[in-house]
Amino acid sequence: MSTGNRGCLVDDDGEVARHHRSPLWIVCRTSFRDWRHPLAAPQRWTPVFFLDDAVALAAGHRPCATCRRDDYEAYRDAVTRARGADDPLLAKELDALLVAERHRRGRGLDRAADRLTWRADASTLPDGTVIVGDDAPRLVIGDRDLAFAFDGWHDPRPRPDGEVVVLTPPTSVAALANGFTPVLSRWRRR
Repeated sequence: MSTGNRGCLVDDDGEVARHHRSPLWIVCRTSFRDWRHPLAAPQRWTPVFFLDDAVALAAGHRPCATCRRDDYEAYRDAVTRARGADDPLLAKELDALLVAERHRRGRGLDRAADRLTWRADASTLPDGTVIVGDDAPRLVIGDRDLAFAFDGWHDPRPRPDGEVVVLTPPTSVAALANGFTPVLSRWRRR
């Protein structure tokens, strides 16, 4: 499990009041240098939690450059290679790419209808990509895909043929295709 940052999501009473407040969406370790952070403190960033990197990437987050420095550099370098840039992309450049790929403009807590998805041939997608399945989001891994559940990936079935709807933003798919290795939870049989 990992935690993510989208800025302060709660109002002054500690109630969830917004979907995000920052363009900086990062995924962090749940434990780092014995730092402690409240779960819902007004005027402070509000942690959100992810099963693993596949879920965080699909949500539009990237690895943190502080607590996950090696993962951040691997992600950055993979995106840099994919874009053919001579110099490593800056964090603000990665964030700008992801902001453009996450949501249409909108407001409120429920942003599912604002979510940007895209289409690709399933055979071209790298391991770690999350696609839209009939029953649940599904993780592409090897020659199969697995359904999402809060307690882990399950229900393996053959990777689909043809075009699929992709949840993971194109920048993160490019990172996965160019050397970034995500931390994945174990899958289980149901």
